[in-house]
Amino acid sequence: MEIAGTRRAAASEARKAQIASATIAVLAERGYAETTFEAICAHAGLSSKRLITYHFSSKDQLLEAVVRQVVADAAAFMRPALEAAEGARAQLAAFIRANIAFIAAHPAHVRAVQQIAHNQAPVGGDEQDAATARLAALFADGQRTGAFREFDGPIMATALRAAIDAVADRVVNGLDPGRCADELVELFDRATRADG
Repeated sequence: MEIAGTRRAAASEARKAQIASATIAVLAERGYAETTFEAICAHAGLSSKRLITYHFSSKDQLLEAVVRQVVADAAAFMRPALEAAEGARAQLAAFIRANIAFIAAHPAHVRAVQQIAHNQAPVGGDEQDAATARLAALFADGQRTGAFREFDGPIMATALRAAIDAVADRVVNGLDPGRCADELVELFDRATRADG
C-alpha cells in the first residue's frame, strides 16, 4: 500500500513540475495576459485544464509554483560554483558570476519571472526575502572574518539583487554575460571589501 502511495505522490510531483515548466515557457513566449490554462495545456500536451486545477487551485498558486521552480533551478545551477569558492570575497564573486550565467543560460525562466513581477502578481515574496537573507548572511560572515568592511548587510544584499535583476533583461537580449559579471563583481567587490 505504501509503494502505491509513494508512486502516486511521485506522479503528482512530476505532473506539477510538467505544468510549472509549461507555464514558464508560455509566460516567456506569450506574456502574462495570454498565459491561460488552455495555453498551458496545449504547450504541455495535457488533455484538459482540469489536470491543472487538480494540482493548482488558482493561477496565483500556479505562479507561486513557477517562482519556486525558477528559484530551485537557479540554486541547482549555481550550487557547484558557490561550493567551490573559498572565502567571502570569492563566494560573492561566484554568486554574481553564477547568477549571471544562469540568466544567460535560462532566458525563459527570466522572462517568466519578469512577466509575473511586471503584472504585480502577488507571488514570490517569500523566495525573494529568503534570497536577500542568504546574501545578507554571506555579508555578515565576511564582516566577521574581516574580508568585508562594515555596512548594512540587508541593504547591500538588496542592492546586489536589484543590480542583477536590472541587467537580466540586457543579458537575455545579448549583453555579453562574462563582461556583465566582471563589471558587477568589480563593483560589489569595491563596495564591500575591507581594504577598499
